[in-house]
Amino acid sequence: MTLRAVAAVDLGATSGRVMIGRVGEGRLDLELVSRFPNGPVEREDGLHWDFDALYEHVVDGLAEAVRREPGIESIGIDSWAVDYGLVRDGILLADPFHYRDTRTGRGVDEVHGIVPFAELYRRTGLQFLPFNTLYQYRVDPGLAEADTALLIPDLIACLLTGVMVAERTNASTTGLLGVASGAWDADLAERLDIPTAVLPALVDPGTVIGMLRPELAARVGAEIPVVAVGSHDTASAVVAVPLSAPTSAYISCGTWGLVGVELTEPVLTDAAREANFTHELGVDGRFRFLHNVTGLWLLSETVRAWEAEDGAAISLPELLAESAAVDVEVPLFDANDASLSAPGDMPRRIAALLGDTAPTSRPAFARSIVESIAAAFAAAVRTASELTGRPIDSIHLVGGGSLNRLLCQATADRTGLPVLAGPVEATALGNVLVQARALGATPVALEDLRALVATTHAPVRYDPR
Repeated sequence: MTLRAVAAVDLGATSGRVMIGRVGEGRLDLELVSRFPNGPVEREDGLHWDFDALYEHVVDGLAEAVRREPGIESIGIDSWAVDYGLVRDGILLADPFHYRDTRTGRGVDEVHGIVPFAELYRRTGLQFLPFNTLYQYRVDPGLAEADTALLIPDLIACLLTGVMVAERTNASTTGLLGVASGAWDADLAERLDIPTAVLPALVDPGTVIGMLRPELAARVGAEIPVVAVGSHDTASAVVAVPLSAPTSAYISCGTWGLVGVELTEPVLTDAAREANFTHELGVDGRFRFLHNVTGLWLLSETVRAWEAEDGAAISLPELLAESAAVDVEVPLFDANDASLSAPGDMPRRIAALLGDTAPTSRPAFARSIVESIAAAFAAAVRTASELTGRPIDSIHLVGGGSLNRLLCQATADRTGLPVLAGPVEATALGNVLVQARALGATPVALEDLRALVATTHAPVRYDPR
């Protein structure tokens, strides 16, 4: 049996990885090549990404991937959404801002003062998040110096190939893409004084962006094309959700929990807007009708604070095992409370929300976090069902959160629905599958790609208790 090999660059808000994907008849394998940290850095003007370090990790990872698998036929890149780099004459002007930087608050006020959110929702179908790209653009004076603004995966693709494009699934998270047209809303951009010249040409997943520049091909060890995938990591993840029926919901859980259903038509109702459900584009023109829930960020930030307090590492598996053994009901808090959005001292801020009911032991405190995330997931699933008129009878939970047995069981318990957990590396798998399809190495239909995932990466089932 012939296996086709591709390289998947999968970048998250806390870490990144380069993986080799191998696809063949009844085969879908991943090999981790490199994993590296990612996170915010403070500069004089605010919170940024250390992009130079991130890019070097990517190139080094690709070189190692080719060393291990010389037959790699293409490269695909996905990352978190909304953030961007400003480019002039093909050169990055500065490290991209981090979406948690405080500048976005002013952008929200200015944008909504010109275009009310109700109109924004009708035009773009995008939920309100204070860091959506259009709010960042509105307060970024650097736009005047740039000739192009590139979202993170497109920026890396540009540095690799020299070609500047915007992949459509990630472009849909900017707040500047028309929900009906799938094209840039130039009129909206002009009203907000966002220069339309910085918006690159749009491409769809599966498009060949370009070949590695000669100097990079020499460094990586091969002349390889970069192929557009679902470059928003959730778009790639949803490709690899083995949805068993239209009545299945999905949760892509990592730093964030993206909770929703897949649609072929938008639901642009007042109720959907008020519930803050979004219409991000997926692969093959699907709509990811979902709600952002703060995910494992709450737990990871809490553990980070405790480790700083102790001066020693904490075993997360041990902490979760102790949390699962807590046999009293723990208090809940609103996982989406705005006070929890910034880095730093998460235990204190959660305790402030819980007040006198805040648990005093770390296992019980962690249990409160997990149960609160699960409660937010359950609320989002119920709302998705109500807004679409679609009954939900199962939930597919993919991503890193699928390894958290306590969270999976709590989600099943609080929704009253079976949770099918896995695959863990759904994002990388979706990235690989779109590349493989572009190479002609898989069936064309999205449902057939998902069937391959279900066959090769059987989920773990959690039934409600």
